[in-house]
Amino acid sequence: MRRVLLLNVLDLPVNICLSYWWCGGFMLGAFLMIQVVSGFVLSCFYVSGVDSFSFTVWLLSEDLFYWLIRYVHIWGVTFIFGWLYLHMGRSLYYSSYIKSGVWNVGFFIYLFMMVEAFLGYVLPWHQMSYWAATVLTSIFKSVPLVGASLYSFIVGGFSVTSLVLSRAYSAHICIAFVIMGLSVLHLFYLHSGGSNDPITVGGSYGDSVRFHEFFTFKDGFVLSFSIWGFLFLMWWFPDSLADSASYVEADPMVTPVSIKPEWYFLVFYAMLRSVDSKIGGLIMVLGFLFLMWLPTYNLSCVYKSGRQMVFWACVSFFFALTYLGSCHPEIPFSWLSLVYSGLLIILVFLYKVCWVAPFVSFDVVRDKLG
Repeated sequence: MRRVLLLNVLDLPVNICLSYWWCGGFMLGAFLMIQVVSGFVLSCFYVSGVDSFSFTVWLLSEDLFYWLIRYVHIWGVTFIFGWLYLHMGRSLYYSSYIKSGVWNVGFFIYLFMMVEAFLGYVLPWHQMSYWAATVLTSIFKSVPLVGASLYSFIVGGFSVTSLVLSRAYSAHICIAFVIMGLSVLHLFYLHSGGSNDPITVGGSYGDSVRFHEFFTFKDGFVLSFSIWGFLFLMWWFPDSLADSASYVEADPMVTPVSIKPEWYFLVFYAMLRSVDSKIGGLIMVLGFLFLMWLPTYNLSCVYKSGRQMVFWACVSFFFALTYLGSCHPEIPFSWLSLVYSGLLIILVFLYKVCWVAPFVSFDVVRDKLG
């Protein structure tokens, strides 16, 4: 065990030219541990069923410790997705997806994290979580042939009721262990194949140093700023990301004026509702995720100014769709969502495919350089 720790943490050879953009993985691991600990404490008190909302209110009024644990869990998932999007953006910019093992496992972690976050959003059983679950699960009804059976299997009946909470609670806990296991596998592939750097993709021309002490202090420096920002936002703006309907108990007879998920789902929510057909919106989201995953061999984005322009256009449309997802579904927001969704999918396709480079291993390049 000591040898494994030394080879994979302390004595791991790492390229010295890695910048602070490569600290995202360490931040995600740290906040994942925060989520696991705070989630374990909350699971000890959670009651799934019609009393779930009462439990949530009780946590806010009973004691400072329970209040702190709940808001640590709420803001923890916000910081996880913030760092996750930065981590994925950096990987796309520097073409890290050519390392198929690391990229494939990392993309599956992203998918499981979205499912995990949605299940956790349903558990408090307030108005917004109930109607978000109703809207999302209704998409499964549109699946040809097996849609009705699939919907009934997921919700446990003919409609979304408190019975969903038992399934969501069990799945929420199980998927957390799946994410931790995939994170270990992600590190295994990363340490086996090595990381890219701001200059090269297939290999590194720079000198390597041990991970400790150079990068442990660099990661620790970024983590300290993240923790301070985390504590500041949690103490001073605890409810800044919550909707007012999040403090109203779920009522199937009263529909909120505007149904919207958390900010990290808004881009997909804008895509889903930009098309009148539910299955059409689902196909658009799946197409976007497929192109995001698609592992092609590209040189680093720093070598092509046109490719950099396409990348930042994708980022702009991503933020625009995030804003449009929070708007009421009416003209012109629905039209803009459809246009921006189509442009984003086209640009991601161009970014991944139009600059494909012939694969040349680093060993060949090193032999040519002598």
